[in-house]
Amino acid sequence: MKTLILGGTREAREIAHIASGERGFDIVSSLAGRVRDPLLPEGPVRIGGFGGVEGLRKWLANNEIAVVIDATHPFAGTISANAAGAATDLGLPLLHVRRPGWSQQPGDRWIRVPDLDAAAQAISELGERIFLTIGRQGVAAFAGLTDRWFLIRAIDPPTGSLPPHHEVLLARGPFSPADEQRLLTQHRIDALVTKDSGGDQTAAKLDAARSAGLPVVVVDRPELPPGAVVVESVDAAWKWLREIASR
Repeated sequence: MKTLILGGTREAREIAHIASGERGFDIVSSLAGRVRDPLLPEGPVRIGGFGGVEGLRKWLANNEIAVVIDATHPFAGTISANAAGAATDLGLPLLHVRRPGWSQQPGDRWIRVPDLDAAAQAISELGERIFLTIGRQGVAAFAGLTDRWFLIRAIDPPTGSLPPHHEVLLARGPFSPADEQRLLTQHRIDALVTKDSGGDQTAAKLDAARSAGLPVVVVDRPELPPGAVVVESVDAAWKWLREIASR
């Protein structure tokens, strides 16, 4: 059964690893190509965009894909919507794999916002030194804030306009709470901005902010398409894939 895994996450790599070792599964993983040195999954990999819903639909048909698993980042809303449109057009089974979001703990000072523009507005009263952990895309939403200093952490250099006062820190998780606490202290951070990505790779920043009593602006995830079939774990995704294969 030829399966396309839309990946770029640890969950996608784990699903590809499991399925590649099982008879009857022909796995192809797709990465968007937005990270210069991505962690590659096991098996065949294609890198780059598809060209919207129409391009993805044509690629699925031309490559005789039978099932699609969307295990992209929780904030990769465009490809998730495109996958839903293309799979519906072709009548293909589609599963969205989304790790659980982070849960607020006692002592957290979270401010939830719907998007990055709202996050930029929310920090107006939270201090002058802001830690941005939103990845390299979307930093432009803060470019007009000339009276704030930003520590911008990303795997690759940010794209688009940047705020005038900033420092870029290139790093890939996981990070430890102790390292995150040192980072907050060293840069005299007043507040943190993050996306609700979930998982344990970058959760230590939330522990550090809680210990320091710092406010955290948390950007909510985009909604999945209506009627989406969603699971939260690799085990559940593998169970779903095996059920599809047994039909």
